[in-house]
Order: sequence, then structure tokens, then C-alpha cells
Amino acid sequence: MTGELPIGLVLVLGGLVAPLVPKAVRGIFLLALPVLAFVQLLSLSPGQSVSVEALGLTLEIVRVDRLSLAFGYIFAIAALINVIFSWHVRDSSESYVSLVYAGSALGAVFAGDLITLFVFWEATAIASVVLIWGQGSERARRAGLRYIIVQFLSGMLLLAGAAMHYQDAGSVRFDLIGLGSAGGLLILLAFGIKCAFPLLHNWLQDAYPEASATATVVLSSFTTKLGIYALARGFPGTEPLIWIGVAMTAFPIFYAVIENDLRRVLAYSINNQLGFMVVGIGLGTELALNGTVAHAFADILFKALLLMSMGAVLFRTGTVKGSELGGLYKSMPLTAGFCIVGAASISAVPLFSAFVTKSMIMASAAEQGYLWVWLALLFASAGVVEHAGIKIPFFAFFGHDSGIRCKEAPLNMLIAMAIAAALCIGIGTYPAALYAILPHPVDYAPFTASHVLAQLQLLFFAVLGVFWLMRAGIYPPELRSVNLDSDWFYRRFAPALVRLAEHGIGFMRSTAMAFVIDAVKGLSSRLLDLHRPSALLARTWSTSGMALSVMVILLAYLLAHYLL
Repeated sequence: MTGELPIGLVLVLGGLVAPLVPKAVRGIFLLALPVLAFVQLLSLSPGQSVSVEALGLTLEIVRVDRLSLAFGYIFAIAALINVIFSWHVRDSSESYVSLVYAGSALGAVFAGDLITLFVFWEATAIASVVLIWGQGSERARRAGLRYIIVQFLSGMLLLAGAAMHYQDAGSVRFDLIGLGSAGGLLILLAFGIKCAFPLLHNWLQDAYPEASATATVVLSSFTTKLGIYALARGFPGTEPLIWIGVAMTAFPIFYAVIENDLRRVLAYSINNQLGFMVVGIGLGTELALNGTVAHAFADILFKALLLMSMGAVLFRTGTVKGSELGGLYKSMPLTAGFCIVGAASISAVPLFSAFVTKSMIMASAAEQGYLWVWLALLFASAGVVEHAGIKIPFFAFFGHDSGIRCKEAPLNMLIAMAIAAALCIGIGTYPAALYAILPHPVDYAPFTASHVLAQLQLLFFAVLGVFWLMRAGIYPPELRSVNLDSDWFYRRFAPALVRLAEHGIGFMRSTAMAFVIDAVKGLSSRLLDLHRPSALLARTWSTSGMALSVMVILLAYLLAHYLL
């Protein structure tokens, strides 16, 4: 049975041995790996499981159910698209590491216990930071260092939470965990870091835009979606997640509006879309969880499509700054068309993917009486139209003519974008295929007259509002600028706290040294007094007494030397 080995192992091992494969066939080898992984997934069926005994525990290294299969399918598809998109750099370490990254993510979603999950959790962190560092710039190096610290913190919280959960429950099986214990709280925090919860999100905007044109696409596919899978597995129906998710949908909109770097705009858009998924997990109904998984599936595709279009622009022009672009539809018409498909998909235009996925979450919120949540999601949906549906294609390909004339994207990039665009349209026009692989039976019809009409109204007024703001001169212009996010506080104050701690430690050390110096001086004075003719040490001493006095002097000297 192919499921007897950890799922994704073919990608991990293949990525590790790829540098040893002859260059003449290396590209085909890389292309075959995600295909083989997908074939392996097709051979699996819910209920399969593989367990081993290790560390005195029963570890379920493979656990197959409909939730893991749904994420497994899209991870394998994303790995294939990424290989095609990065075909022109197939002989670089980036191509090999991206497969290790994808394989580790696959292994994590099929892990049936928290220890196996932790192993693959950390493997994704290591592989992804290598992708960030692959750009080679100083900014990428520094962003990667901050990224890996945060990701390792997530792993340590997961491991500590797993240990505490084992003490409470007597098992490390990865199922519903909840917030009934301290271990559950630590695990939720670990998952929250991976999902980029508010105030824990800065690693995403900090690191992803610093990666290469191809690596950013890979990064967008796995880390945060692995966090969503973990939340859906361990914390469905946890009500605080509803409000966390609402905050996640809302705050990125304001940053995305004023951001000049278009890849950073899409990084904020990742936060926004993750918020919808977190709300769905918090709602916890079958409809909401189906919507979460479906939207994660669709988001990987349309976000990859948007990032691929911006990656192609960066590859050809050397910039993705909105203030430096414009008029590229003349040079890159196919890339512009694919970008528009991605923009329509994320904006939930009827017949495009998000229209049939995101609405499941909103419908569940309305059915459960969360009026304010539904209104917040409606506002966030309008914001998505603005920053991803309009801003990205408009400032990159239309708007003012920057005068940049370049070649169309390479053929491999166009093929990858075409595959993602076809899937976005296919899901939007025939959602039954996606609904068939969701965790629960689907009883939802997206193409009702009321839903179509309501969404068209939302789109119309959102577009009208943006163009009115532009005509009125109120819409924030694209300027060369640096936007301050919540990470400004710890970047600004953490060094100050370190310096304050250093001063405090220095003061305590100087005080201690002064005390020791005074003590040594006092001891020396007493010893000199003892050697006076009438003093104690002037008399005849036994050998043991002299040895004791020498030992005291030596200890005093060593102590003074260590502290000084």
C-alpha cells in the first residue's frame, strides 16, 4: 500500500537527491515528482492509517480522511504549478528546496499525532527560510532571520503544548483539542502564528516580498494553509476564532490601500483571506468548515496566480512598485489577462472561484445569527475588490504609462499561470467537482438569484467607490514610502529594552566588582596585620593552617579575576 510511507516523502526525498540527477533529465525529474505525489494521493481512501512505536508512544505517521485528502490534493497541485513556473531556474537550489517544502507540508496534513506533526512543522519552517534566503540580498537575509525565529517559536509552542496535552489526555493523537487546558492554549498559539493572527502576522509581510520572483509563489501556497488545516483539525467550533478571523479580514485592507509594493499588497491580502477561513473554523458548522476548506483550496490557486503575474512583472522589469509601473499590458498582454482572472477570482465575481467558496462561510454566519460578523465579512469582501481586484492589475498593467517596454513572461511562467487560471474558472463554473472532495456532504447552491444579484451589487458599488475616490483625488496615490505595521513597536522598543538591560547588568556588575575589590583590599589588609611581629601569622603555624590560609587567598583571587 502506498500509504504505508509518510505522504509527501516522495517530494522530500526527490528534492534532496535532485542535485545529483544529471542535468539533461533533471527538469523532467522535478516535474515528475509532484505528479507521482498526486498519483499516490489518488490511491488513498479515508480510513487508512499507519502507526509506529517510537519514544514510548504510538505515533500515527499516516492518517487519511477527507479533510487531509482535500488539503493533500491542492498541495500536490500547487507543487506542480510551482515547478512549471520556476522551470527557468530548475537547476537552482530553490527548485529542490521548494519540493522539500511542499513534501513537508503534505506530511504534516496526513500526520495523525502531534509529534509527527511537529517534525513536519519544523521541516516546513527550515525549507521555507532557505527559499527566503535564496534571494541573496541583505534585506532577505535579515527578513529570513526574523522569519525563522518566529517559525521556531511556533514549533516550540507546539511541542510544549503537545507534552502538556499528553499529560492531560494520555495521548498525542491529533484530533479535536479545544481550549480546555493549558496545552490546548499553547497549541492554539502555535497554530495562530502559522495562520498569521493579528499581532502575530508581521513575519508574512516582512519575509514573503523579500523572496525571489518564483519563491514568493511557493511560500504563499503552504505555510499559512498548513496553519488553517491544523486549526480546522484541532479547534473547530472555537468561538474566539470567529472574532480573531473578523479582525484578520478587516485590518489588512487599510494597509493594502496605502502599500506601494504590489507583492506586499498581496501579502496583506493573504491575511485578509485567511481571516475568512478562521471565521469558518470558529463557526464550526459543516457548511462553515466546508467553506473553509473550499476557500483554502481556491485561495492557493488565485493567490498563486496573482503572485505569479507579479513575479513575471518583477522578472521582466526588475520592480513591482506601483509607483514605477503602469502600461505593461502593451508589453505583457497575456500576463495582464491572467492577472485579471486572478483578480476576478479573489473578488468573487460570479463564475470565478471565490464566488462559490467564500459565500459558504458568509452563509453559515448568517444562518447562525452572527449579523455583525456577516456585515464585517461583507465589508472585507468589498475591500478585497479594491486592493486585489482593482489595485493590482490597474497599477501594474494600466493606470499611467510608465514607459517600460519589455518581453512577455517566459513560456513556462505563462503555462503555469494558464493552469491556475483554468482551475480558477473551472471551480467557479463547476463547483460540484470541488464540493465532492470536501470533508462533509455539501448542501449548498451558490448560483441562486439572490446570491448572484447581491454579489453583483457589491462588486458594482465597490468599483464605483474606488473610481469616485480616484477622481476626487482622495484615493491614496502610489508613492515611494515605508508603511509602519505593528512590528514597528518591537523593532523600535526591543533594542531599547536590550540596551536598558545591558545598562542594568553593567551597573550590577560594576557594583559587584567594587564590592569584591573592597573585600579583597580588606582581606589583604587583615593578612598584612597578621604578619606583624605581634600578629597571629608571625607565629609558628602548622602546615594545615598555612594551606588553609593560602586556599582562602587563592579563592579570593579567582573570584576577583572572574568578576573583573
